[in-house]
Amino acid sequence: MNTKLINIQVLALLGDAIYSLYIREKLIEVGYNDIEKIKEGINDSNKLQKLIIEYVSAKGEVKALNYLIDNNLLTNDELDIVKRGRNYKNNSHPKNTDIITYKLSTGFESLLGDLYLNDTERLYEILNLIEVK
Repeated sequence: MNTKLINIQVLALLGDAIYSLYIREKLIEVGYNDIEKIKEGINDSNKLQKLIIEYVSAKGEVKALNYLIDNNLLTNDELDIVKRGRNYKNNSHPKNTDIITYKLSTGFESLLGDLYLNDTERLYEILNLIEVK
């Protein structure tokens, strides 16, 4: 699919949903495979939600993106998608994060949305590189 014709914000919205679901699944999987995590409260939905926010927030997404970039784990085409999402002109951002973090997280989400539509194998390769504990 030619995702260059799709508004980058739409790709980011899709990527956000994909990342959120992935993180939720991984945290539940990690929690139920580790008796200590169950004792710590991974079985409690409120505590689980707090853990999810560590990953599925602008700051958490930028941390994941920086890990991928710092370790040269993204192709040039993938970096171009991140830049396209990051550079999208949007005059608003959430009050709980700065504009740079917000733009970088939008770039990360855009990449995930693009890969979901074009290359799910690569999407899961990238997602599996992100340590969830």
